[in-house]
Amino acid sequence: MPVFDRNTLMTRFQEMVARGQPIIGGGAGTGISAKCEEAGGIDLIVIYNSGRYRMAGRASSAGLLAYGNANQIVQEMALEVLPVVKRTPVLAGVNGTDPFVIMPKLLRELKELGFSGVQNFPTVGLIDGTFRVSLEETGISYGSEVDMIRLAHEMDMLTTPYVFSADEAVAMAEAGADIIVAHMGVTVGGTIGAESAKSLAESVRLIDDWAEAARRVRRDVIILCHGGPIATPEDAAYVMRESEHCNGFYGASSMERLPTEIALTEQIRRFKAIA
Repeated sequence: MPVFDRNTLMTRFQEMVARGQPIIGGGAGTGISAKCEEAGGIDLIVIYNSGRYRMAGRASSAGLLAYGNANQIVQEMALEVLPVVKRTPVLAGVNGTDPFVIMPKLLRELKELGFSGVQNFPTVGLIDGTFRVSLEETGISYGSEVDMIRLAHEMDMLTTPYVFSADEAVAMAEAGADIIVAHMGVTVGGTIGAESAKSLAESVRLIDDWAEAARRVRRDVIILCHGGPIATPEDAAYVMRESEHCNGFYGASSMERLPTEIALTEQIRRFKAIA
């Protein structure tokens, strides 16, 4: 179970950016997902609570609701995933708005478990409208997630936050985020994926807008894309080809749920086709 130094990781990732080699990250909701991702050569793995839900056949968005303690679930999942990962940095999805967490203590515990960094999930960034306004007004805010990323950066952990606007990209860059992940919404496709999403062309425009905003703060920020219509390798290739600033792709449903749905369904059909 490797633990990676932040500077070592960033040197590696910046060298990949300089070579024009995409950085590929993925979520792992089970130990076998993590093992297979590592076998495929993935660059970083993230564990967060929605992985448990999607690999149990429920929607990833269940991770945003009160079905369990998100931070506690990640610590439980760590015991399944971390021991089987041999050479890849693993990050923890942290609920930065949890009002019952002493954040410095939680981050220390995650680091001691063997996590090399953090990401902000669950995130209020996926919530909009009147409810989002109410959350922000009552202290359950994206600003709390920014504070969590800032603290993790100060603790020398790799930070790869999701952002949902140019303003949030600026805030995370100012907080010291190493890799900013432009989130295009819940991933489409499969049996439990979203049915409505932005277009790939619109996603490219937003990713570049947010990247430019972040890089006005710090030129060394790495930009990845995630979610929405970016569900397949072909989708990710299109975005990276058309985008001026995108340095790679981070997948979750696209890395474990969709491949599992396709492979298992096809395997059963092949068995059932035996004459």
